[in-house]
Amino acid sequence: MDIMDDVVEVSCPYCGEPSTISVGAGEEDEEYVQDCPVCCRPWKVRVRYRRDGSADVTVGAEGE
Repeated sequence: MDIMDDVVEVSCPYCGEPSTISVGAGEEDEEYVQDCPVCCRPWKVRVRYRRDGSADVTVGAEGE
């Protein structure tokens, strides 16, 4: 079975620059750290999956 990734546009909580994050299909919520590709500061990425399988992605400053 092929699982397609969705691309979500987010803004860096530090520098405000837009960026994209690939989110795979999933059923369990995730949290991880990813560096901003522009200013290199760490984001805390939270992925919450809805019942319909779509993802709600939020990005915050690490430690929030």
